[in-house]
Formats: sequence, C-alpha cells, structure tokens
Amino acid sequence: MNVVDIGYSCYVSTDKIVAVASPDTSPIKRIIQEAKDRGSLIDCTFGKKNKSVIITVSDHVILSSRTAEYILGTDKGDNMDE
Repeated sequence: MNVVDIGYSCYVSTDKIVAVASPDTSPIKRIIQEAKDRGSLIDCTFGKKNKSVIITVSDHVILSSRTAEYILGTDKGDNMDE
C-alpha cells in the first residue's frame, strides 16, 4: 500500500485518490460545501490555508495545506507553511 503525506502527519492511500484539485474554482467550492453538508469533509489543514482538495473513491473530500503539485510529486520542495 502506497501512501502520500498531505501534511501534519496526515496520509492518504494513493489507491483511494480519485482527483487532486485546486480549491479556487467554483465547482470545487461546491463539492467542498456538499461534502460538509453530508458529513464527508475531512479538514487536514490544521488552520492553515487550504491549497488542495483531494477526492477519494469513498466520496470523501479531504482538504490539505499542501499544493496539488507537492501531493502528486511534481514539486521539488516543501511548500508547507509551518
């Protein structure tokens, strides 16, 4: 099982990730609100700025303070504001 670090010792199995997106678009904002309403939103930002949204196969929505590029492994440095 492969996992990816999404910040602050939070991990997600790569097998369960459907999409990683930026939180700035209207459709993603709508997905976040719908997940919050149905109780399937997981906030792993620990009060920091939300930089990416992870959608899983179980229809959970996870908020992360890491960028999508970092989560996908295309960013070379740690861009987390600690």
